Amino acid sequence: MGTVSAPKQDRSRATRQRLLEAAVECLAEHGWAGSTVSVVAERAGVSRGAAQHHFRTREDLFTAAVEYVAEQRLVALRGALAPIQLIAGPARMYGAVQEIVGLFTGPLFRAALQLWVAAANEEQLRAQVTDLETRVGREVHRMAVELLGADERRPGVRETVQGFLDMARGLGLANLLTDDSARRERVVAHWEGALRELLERPSSLTG
Repeated sequence: MGTVSAPKQDRSRATRQRLLEAAVECLAEHGWAGSTVSVVAERAGVSRGAAQHHFRTREDLFTAAVEYVAEQRLVALRGALAPIQLIAGPARMYGAVQEIVGLFTGPLFRAALQLWVAAANEEQLRAQVTDLETRVGREVHRMAVELLGADERRPGVRETVQGFLDMARGLGLANLLTDDSARRERVVAHWEGALRELLERPSSLTG
């Protein structure tokens, strides 16, 4: 019996995954108002009935999409962590800054932003989005500290890392309206220098 049900379960999981991916894509492209269950189902290549089999309501679908977006954003940063740790010398800091800024300027951030806007107006989504963004924020900060090699015991380092993350988020917002890549490269170079100066400065901490 198990061998018969396994393919069905695999198909069900694959359908659910396609719906979540389609929900994220629709949010990034059309916003909350344009992302109905029917639109998402069509994007995923499944019927509306199949979509409602997995997610009974629109809120159920996008609540699951919130979690999916959050996890995908963390996966993206975790994926950036390993290769950067293998880089030696000045290129490591520049690569770390680029990867972190990239996290806030890609399609996953665009989808997350649409979820924030939706959550501000949709009570059903607000608590879920708030909780997940808190978790993502903590994890992104932790990974940024690791990527940058920052020692937060030193005065001002934690605030600088958080300021850098806030700046990266701002670049992501600016990129929504226009292609901000040219200015972004200059800002990345500036922050790479500023972070290097602070983080590589000899510490005044004593034993």
